[in-house]
Amino acid sequence: MSFVPTQSASGSGRTSSGQLALHGAVERLFSVTDAAGVVDVCERLLATLGFAGRLRWRLHGDSWTPDPGVRQIDLADDPQGLRTLILECPAAPLPVTLEAELAWLGRVVASRLRQLAETARLYEAISRLAMAERLQRALYAIAEQAGSDHAMPDMMRALHGIVGSLMYAENFYIVLYDEASGSVRFPYYVDTMDKDPPSPGESVPLREMEYSLTWNLLKGGQPIMGSIEEVSQQLPGRLIPIGPNCEHWLGVPLLREGRVVGGIVMQSYRSDTRYTQNDRELLSYVAQHVQTALERRAAHAELERRVADRTAALREANRVLRQQVLQRQRGERLQAALFRIAEMASAPESLEGFYAAVHRIISGLIYARNFYIALLDEDGKQINFPYSVDEVDAVRPPRTHGRGATEYVLRHGKPLLADPAEIDRLVSIGEISQFGARSVCWLGVPLVWNDRVMGVLAVQSYTPEHTYTARDQELLTFVSYHIANALQRKHTNESLKQAYASLERRVDERTRALALANRDLREQIAERERVERRLKYETLHDSLTGLPNRTLLLQRLDHALNQYKADPQRLFAVLFIDLDRFKVINDSVGHLVGDDLLFQVGGRIRGCLKTRDLVARLGGDEFAVLLDGITEPAMAQQIAERIITQLQAPFRLGIKEIFTSASIGISLPAPHYQQPEELLRDADAAMYSAKDDGRHRAALFDDRLRYEALSLLEMEGDLRRGLARNEFEPYYQPVVAIADGSIVGFEALLRWNHPERGLLSPGDFLIVAEESGCAENIDWQIFEQVFAQTLVLTRGEGFISINVSGRHFRLADLDERLLAAMERHGVPTHCIRIEVTERALLENPPQVKRILESLRQQGVRISLDDFGTGYSSLSYLHQYPIQTLKIDRSFITELPRDLAELEENQGLAVVRGIQVLADSLKMEVIAEGIEEEHQREALLRIGTRYAQGFLFARAQPASHWLGPDAPARLLPPAD
Repeated sequence: MSFVPTQSASGSGRTSSGQLALHGAVERLFSVTDAAGVVDVCERLLATLGFAGRLRWRLHGDSWTPDPGVRQIDLADDPQGLRTLILECPAAPLPVTLEAELAWLGRVVASRLRQLAETARLYEAISRLAMAERLQRALYAIAEQAGSDHAMPDMMRALHGIVGSLMYAENFYIVLYDEASGSVRFPYYVDTMDKDPPSPGESVPLREMEYSLTWNLLKGGQPIMGSIEEVSQQLPGRLIPIGPNCEHWLGVPLLREGRVVGGIVMQSYRSDTRYTQNDRELLSYVAQHVQTALERRAAHAELERRVADRTAALREANRVLRQQVLQRQRGERLQAALFRIAEMASAPESLEGFYAAVHRIISGLIYARNFYIALLDEDGKQINFPYSVDEVDAVRPPRTHGRGATEYVLRHGKPLLADPAEIDRLVSIGEISQFGARSVCWLGVPLVWNDRVMGVLAVQSYTPEHTYTARDQELLTFVSYHIANALQRKHTNESLKQAYASLERRVDERTRALALANRDLREQIAERERVERRLKYETLHDSLTGLPNRTLLLQRLDHALNQYKADPQRLFAVLFIDLDRFKVINDSVGHLVGDDLLFQVGGRIRGCLKTRDLVARLGGDEFAVLLDGITEPAMAQQIAERIITQLQAPFRLGIKEIFTSASIGISLPAPHYQQPEELLRDADAAMYSAKDDGRHRAALFDDRLRYEALSLLEMEGDLRRGLARNEFEPYYQPVVAIADGSIVGFEALLRWNHPERGLLSPGDFLIVAEESGCAENIDWQIFEQVFAQTLVLTRGEGFISINVSGRHFRLADLDERLLAAMERHGVPTHCIRIEVTERALLENPPQVKRILESLRQQGVRISLDDFGTGYSSLSYLHQYPIQTLKIDRSFITELPRDLAELEENQGLAVVRGIQVLADSLKMEVIAEGIEEEHQREALLRIGTRYAQGFLFARAQPASHWLGPDAPARLLPPAD
């Protein structure tokens, strides 16, 4: 790199034009909005000053060495990008004035870069605050929807809108899962691409959408996010997309007490719109509140239904009595009603109050639960409904003349008593073309004043229990004359009042405008403060018990942990409490009683603690207690025992007496705890240890539990890494002819070449593999290796047995997958034997039988392993295509050493019986666990031909049986 300093750069002074250039550069420098603009202004300024050099960024920690003869001058640091702006120039000394100007320029640039970094930080903080406020409003809106009286579809649409205010949710649906019936329902479904959306009220069996994204979400119970390709790689099983393919998919489960009861799903069909991890976490958090809202709505609906049922029962009981009393009181009520109507016409009551009073009077005469008054406007073109009370049509907006039942009464000026049949007749002849909510009986009479029909008085019934008769029509017609006269007088008085009120209103409006504006502002501020206090309380407390929730507990626990770190003498303890068999109580007496029980349990726990201690409900039947200020660990144990004793006493819930108990886990602070969640986690683990020890007790978390948890987690991680590194290998134990020891086949046995613990047998890791879901993948890894080695091991004549556990038979296409794997490796089917246990035959008999028969038809032989140790049902032998029985080693070890005792030995009798049974069914018998010579001789005497065991050989890798010295016979030839 070469530099050529100009003449102006080497001068000792600066011209006035140079000073103007510096001032202009400073103004431009403080007007740019990013670091690139700062560099651009500096380059132009250097060019103006005539200085030949180059600006570039150097990252912090960069060890790049410039070319010889080049000097680097640090101008300014960029706090936002963790880099430094440097100027590269010739190594020759610069004039003093130029050095001073460059230093001044560096200070100005550093100041501007700090301003830009601070501005970016402020914008980021504002964005976070805005997002938090949006989330807070959304959670409040969800809670408000749960307590509103909106219909369920309206609530679902409102929830959609709330979620849409937080993230992209154009395509959104809610799925509810009923685990008992195995069905799902989509109460809300909005999708711009799906032309055949599911019906909200229709339940669909979950098996019909097996392996779909929704199925995986409900079965896995974990959030799923990504494109179809990304999700297919995340899921352990198959993925069969249903419906239109989306660009990106996001779904989170709805959980109740740890069980999946539904899910919320959003999907994007736009290539430029993808969901982020933040969206996933936000939707998971919102889903908890949505689930709470749905459960509260369901509980509210159940309560309303019970109230309605109780009201209907009381109404039916009193109906007969009311009818008898009504006959006697009808005359008195009519007289009193007419007197009251005449009295109201002169009373200074408003029209609204007059209409309500008329409704009450008519309700005293006939059934008028659904009642409205219709009046014509002054020009007679529009019908208004100044008063309407209806259980179906809550609002009756004004309308122009039509062909309804109300217009029929207005046109003809006579009453109309109509049931559904009469309405249909009037519709058929063209008198009526439209009708509101379908009622069981409708009665309307005209309101006439000044010899003109000015309105209609109508009542209707939606239930068959209440119908109107001709007598009711006469009564309502008679009353309507008096009501019409009273209305005429009221309208006249009302018009005069409105004129005076209009004049007074115009005078008051100007003077009250400012006061109203100030009042509204104060009310808005007060309402906002009230909402904030309410949201803060609901966020930190459980809605059922009123106790603090997990969030508040973790805050207090974090504070206690910080105090302990500052002063280790300030001990505290965490108690994790779980009610024993609470699910049985919920299922037997119902969730309402269960909720009442949880409320009382929280009160009893609170009564066992000091004022400064904290008890919180974590969810379901789980509680946690923070004991603050204890002096020794024994105090935590004593308080836990006190809580257990208190919860032993019976709970009186209504007319029922409920008994329950609790298991408690205790964790104490230690220096290795860094987060409050770790203490809660260890207390949870100690609680499960208490349950394992018999429940109804307290257990303290210790190093043993920590070691078991870490070992389990480490083993699960090693299993997954072992699968990825192909550390699992089949070892082969030969099956030999007992007579001469010749090898007739092999049994493939699972082994794990652990990089640290060496060779492990299945007993060391199989239980963890099954619990973590790795067992099936391990088996298939072994199957693939066995099929790849079959031809070289058997040379096309012998066989290899593989053990297939009952888990694999849950797959309906197991036979197809096994046959496909054999075909892929070119293995003849007669070289493979499938070994199954009696337990596998019990789990799904029809499907297991079909799979085994399919394999047998393709030439694969079936062996029943460990025969005699299970149910030993003879029905297996003729229901399933079994060709080989393997006698369990437990019978072989019972064989006596003295051949003279063979005839009296029960174990030998069982083995002989199995051999005779197999011979009669033309089945092959293989004895397992032959370890001593006398066992082989006993089996020879009863006619058993094949066996395997340590007497012949231990299981060895395939390389042992493929070498040039591999034995073809495992016993010396018989003499």
